[in-house]
Amino acid sequence: MNVLKLIETLVPADFRGSITGPLRRYFFSTFFSCVGNGLTLSLFVVYLHNVRGFSTNFATLLLAAAALVGITSAPLWGTLTDRFGPIRVILFTIVADAASLLVWAHATTERTAAAGALLLAVFGGAGWGPSSTMLSRMLDASHRQRAFGFNFMLVNLGIGFGGLISASVVNLRSPQSFVLLYTFNAGVVLASGVLMFTLRKYGGPVRDHHDDPVKSAEGWREVLRDRRLIRYILAAVVLMIGGYGSQEAGLSLFVVNNLKLPVHVIGVVFFFNTTTIVCAQLWVLNRIEGRSRTRVMATVGLFWAVFWIILDVALALPKVLIVVSLCVAMVVFALGETMLSPVGPALVNDIAPEHLRGRYNAAAGLAWGVSGTLAPAITAFYFDDHLGNWWPFATGVTALIGAALMLTLRKHLSDEEDGRGHAPSTLPVSSPE
Repeated sequence: MNVLKLIETLVPADFRGSITGPLRRYFFSTFFSCVGNGLTLSLFVVYLHNVRGFSTNFATLLLAAAALVGITSAPLWGTLTDRFGPIRVILFTIVADAASLLVWAHATTERTAAAGALLLAVFGGAGWGPSSTMLSRMLDASHRQRAFGFNFMLVNLGIGFGGLISASVVNLRSPQSFVLLYTFNAGVVLASGVLMFTLRKYGGPVRDHHDDPVKSAEGWREVLRDRRLIRYILAAVVLMIGGYGSQEAGLSLFVVNNLKLPVHVIGVVFFFNTTTIVCAQLWVLNRIEGRSRTRVMATVGLFWAVFWIILDVALALPKVLIVVSLCVAMVVFALGETMLSPVGPALVNDIAPEHLRGRYNAAAGLAWGVSGTLAPAITAFYFDDHLGNWWPFATGVTALIGAALMLTLRKHLSDEEDGRGHAPSTLPVSSPE
């Protein structure tokens, strides 16, 4: 009985009522897809260098090239989403991603490895923009923020499950274990595609603007003219350089080289990250509902600045307290993630015109790609010049600058766009195919 009361508190009745059969299948597809991602997350360089025997230079250059290809292909997926509908793009990229994983699994030469990596860069991350577009169309605008947060929780739950499976399968001395892992990943991706296929009537192209000569002629020029979106992207790039990008690029280096801790501590630290997101996401959703989205995103910058301050302070602590402080820091970072994940996509989809929604989501997604490309270069500067002890402080300042930029966006948004007042509305549903 207490469990039921807790569920009713964390998941309000109106949102539970919106989670119909199609939306449940969408969420299950997200979970399965992210189990596959969790199987191979962060194994890119390890697979190429330790398993396949390629040089670290080749592995890191290929990683950078893959990131660049992912960024440059994003606008194409946005255009295709608006033209053909998100479901067609999602299904195509799922099949192509599974095939790319099979190429990657058998990458025994540099040419095959490059082909597999670049194909994964093009297709592996291409589904996020179309998926966000589709999710926004399956819900009333008043439920979008909560739905994006719930989806993010399932992403982390899936990655966590995938990581557990991966830990029990991979063996650096056995290339075949990696072939098995990537092949299984391809199968899981296809399983998520089967669920998505059942939703095909909900993700077709929006056709109600075809009779409007002005709207039908609109494209990327109109998207790039939206100063609200451009301000959001710039602020998000800075914020994520002060968060995700730098954490992924340098945390493991800092822990091992500067804090002098064994590498397995990193796994313990990230366990606290994933667990916090899964346990806290629903509670956080209730706390931020109806609040200014720009202020919430600025608060994310504050949380992430605290994360970096704790890392800096850890330099002066004994080893036992360093591990404790890292776990606490990762909980703080995760709480920031639970605030950003529902608010950012909801804001973008509230300012996006329906016929340009795919392009808006693709443009917003560039913030991830750009920050993920710039942050490693910035991080490398600090560590290559033996300034690693200053890296957390500088990154914390970057997070605060991102927070300030988010606050400047507020005056350019209406109350509804900023999340301070949502009235239920009926959105146009994509025409069944």
